[in-house]
Amino acid sequence: MRKALAMEFQKTRRRKVWVIVSLLLVVQLLWSFWGIGRMDAHERTQGWMFFFYQFPLLNSIMMPVIAAVVASRLGDIEHKGNTLKLLSTVMPTGQLFDAKFLCGAFYLSSTVLLQVIAMIAVGCAAGFEGAPPALKLGYYLLFTTSVSLTIFLLQQALSLLIQNQMIPLAVGILGSFAGLFIMFFPEHLERFILWGYYGVLMFVRMNWDTTTRITEFYYLPADWIGFLTLIVLFGIIYLIGRTLFIRKEM
Repeated sequence: MRKALAMEFQKTRRRKVWVIVSLLLVVQLLWSFWGIGRMDAHERTQGWMFFFYQFPLLNSIMMPVIAAVVASRLGDIEHKGNTLKLLSTVMPTGQLFDAKFLCGAFYLSSTVLLQVIAMIAVGCAAGFEGAPPALKLGYYLLFTTSVSLTIFLLQQALSLLIQNQMIPLAVGILGSFAGLFIMFFPEHLERFILWGYYGVLMFVRMNWDTTTRITEFYYLPADWIGFLTLIVLFGIIYLIGRTLFIRKEM
């Protein structure tokens, strides 16, 4: 597995995966941090909760696209070079599937980790009240990474099974819109689509007073049932996707 994983990273060296991921991440960070400079003293007391509310919304739009792009770049190199059949002669097909997932998971996990680092740095620089909430940041890292990797797993299966990469990319784009729009519907509906789990696992909600025009954020208990449901979905997608890829006619 080490050799297979090392080979995947070697193959991505000229695919500019980091460039694509970095550009999307920069857009996401600029969008989120744009409003910080206009915060008043009251809003700064809720700054950390603002991040935990804002970033899942942005993730529902952008992370599915990032996952689709990374999966497409990892799968397209094999389709264009017609190397899937060749690779299957030197390593088990299932091992190839796992190596590609671990390679892509590194990019996605690094993206979420960079988000957390950026939140801490900007929050401290902006003078948010209190120290960075370590437990909440841990929840954010765990939940966001889990949702992103599950979506990436689905995108990888599609990218490896379908030669035309426009189809998996279209699924990722449609998923991002679905994940965002479902947040404006009753909360239980979010659980019925994979991309809605950015909203399911949010642990901050917002009250908007139309009279005073004051926004109040508040914490919710972590939704561990939603998290366990996501783990089950991950297992199902992994088993089905990996099995279909192993049985695929190369």
